[in-house]
Amino acid sequence: MLTHHHLLPAAHAGTQRQLRSLHFGLRQSGRKAYLQASLHADEVPPMLVAQSLIHRLKALEAAGAIAGEVVLVPLANPVGLSQDLQGSALGRFDLATGVNFNRHFRHLADEVARAVESRLGEDRAANTRLIRQALGEQLAAWQPATETEALKRQLQWLAHDADLVLDLHCDNQAVVHLYVGTPQLEAARPLAGYLGAQALLHTAVAGDEPFDETLARLWWELAARFEGRHPVDPHGGVGVTVELRGETDVTHALAEQDADALVAYLRQQGHVAGEPPPSTPPCEATPLEGVEPVTAPCAGIVVFAKAPGDWVRQGELIAEIIDPLTDERTPLHARASGRCFARTARRYASRGMRLAKIAGDQAWRSGKLLSL
Repeated sequence: MLTHHHLLPAAHAGTQRQLRSLHFGLRQSGRKAYLQASLHADEVPPMLVAQSLIHRLKALEAAGAIAGEVVLVPLANPVGLSQDLQGSALGRFDLATGVNFNRHFRHLADEVARAVESRLGEDRAANTRLIRQALGEQLAAWQPATETEALKRQLQWLAHDADLVLDLHCDNQAVVHLYVGTPQLEAARPLAGYLGAQALLHTAVAGDEPFDETLARLWWELAARFEGRHPVDPHGGVGVTVELRGETDVTHALAEQDADALVAYLRQQGHVAGEPPPSTPPCEATPLEGVEPVTAPCAGIVVFAKAPGDWVRQGELIAEIIDPLTDERTPLHARASGRCFARTARRYASRGMRLAKIAGDQAWRSGKLLSL
């Protein structure tokens, strides 16, 4: 195992932070997988899963089972981890700007296309190498203005030449669920099976440039752009966001279970030697455009009738809001059938607050599809 420490530019005097990346494997096959934990720094379960992964990857490396390279960043956001305000962890948004740490990464498909258009040929593998080189050059030319931008550039740099990118997160209260680009949906199905995911959400463009999508979408956009002229692999970099249940689901048993599932998927994808175990049939994939974000139309006490993992039928009660000032009760019903895969841990809602998410099979939303 090789360990690299990447220093970030200090936002203030005496506060320089660093990012740690762990590199496993013989680095001989040219294959690379990249995994990172807790880009939202207050999401702790992925950090513990990363600890379990370290032990497994060390053993696999010692056995010569990683011909290529597996890169693991066990803590992807030291900036957000430091944002503790009077006992409350605030690791989702950069307090300096209010921007979500998993938004506004650099989507560089146009820049890369212009850089490689005159150099692409008929060899798909050679084109993949050329595109990765150009993407690396674009990222190297990026001059970050802030510490958080420097963090984002470093994370993208570590992952830009990977065949597989797994961004490990968790929700507030949730069951395991995945987000993937529609053109790469088939690649994510085995992972959903290994993890026992109860929602597999896909879309071509989620909006606001989250980490995994900026790396993965480049490939299917370039494949479409050069179709009929130059072969480009739309799976040149597969990207998946993995949501590992809820924020308080931090146990060694779950971490070991999830680490085993991730290693099984690395085997299935050819990054680790050995016969992969069978993947259980995954849940049905549903469009991200079909997710119903249940929001509070008024303020009050939230009493849920449905929990993460429950199947919800159209018209069923999801929650009730009770106004403590007027005693008025407002029931919230599902607009369509689907799986309740996440909900808030808060039990008092402000008007407009998102309370739960239900994965339906009919697309009806458009625009920016991710929560704030």
